[in-house]
Amino acid sequence: MKTLEEKFETLLAEEVEPGIVVVTLNRPERYNAMTNTMFVELEQLAWGLETEDACRVVILTGAGKAFCSGYDLADADDLPNLGALGMLDQQERAARALTAIRSLRVPVIAAVNGPAAGGGLALALAADIRLAGPNAVFNAAFVRIGLSAGDLGTSWLLTRLIGPAKTSEICFTGRKVGAAEAVELGLVNSVGAGDAVSDALALAKQIVANSPGGVQLSKRALQANLEVGSYAAAIELENRGQALLTRSPDMIEALNAFKEKRAPVFEGK
Repeated sequence: MKTLEEKFETLLAEEVEPGIVVVTLNRPERYNAMTNTMFVELEQLAWGLETEDACRVVILTGAGKAFCSGYDLADADDLPNLGALGMLDQQERAARALTAIRSLRVPVIAAVNGPAAGGGLALALAADIRLAGPNAVFNAAFVRIGLSAGDLGTSWLLTRLIGPAKTSEICFTGRKVGAAEAVELGLVNSVGAGDAVSDALALAKQIVANSPGGVQLSKRALQANLEVGSYAAAIELENRGQALLTRSPDMIEALNAFKEKRAPVFEGK
């Protein structure tokens, strides 16, 4: 993939299986804390992956012992001096990065291998699916540093995942949520006994076995229908997606494969 040939300062990107790209936040000495450079590179990577037809699933994880510890407080000293417009510009840069990841046309799996705090929690929430390792810990740490938990989509996404009451408790207290509690709350899909990336890779292989168009339009419908105001609007969106997919060669191939009792060979057309 052309995108993976780019050299990033804070990220590693590797196609580990056909169609499966692992993106690793690569600042282990700082627990993969976020910087302005990382925000820019995440957005650039997302743009590049959008142009790669061969990309089918993205796995997002962190190097070393952490997933992402949030914004690097070593870079935070200048924030009070930026002024309102300067701070808004920086906030919007960070938001664009996470929006770009969430908006990828292919599924994104967060393999949370350790702490995911503050902006790191927001990044995990931006994924479609979250799988946790035994050492995963989630923390809406914003209030502990004088900021609001309404940051980088956390207030919107977390409320829809686990409900307003639990979200309020976690955001108001800033307490840590361990892996076992996270799966009980519905914050993560599952907790494995070992490497979260290995679990994510196994899941990604199941996704890649399906029709590319079917998976992509499923993601589009699921995300869009979180925001529509009615059942009727959701049905309308689903109808359009299904009508488009029935025109694709992949659906014809799937029907033929079913009749011939064999596995379909999808081409993403």
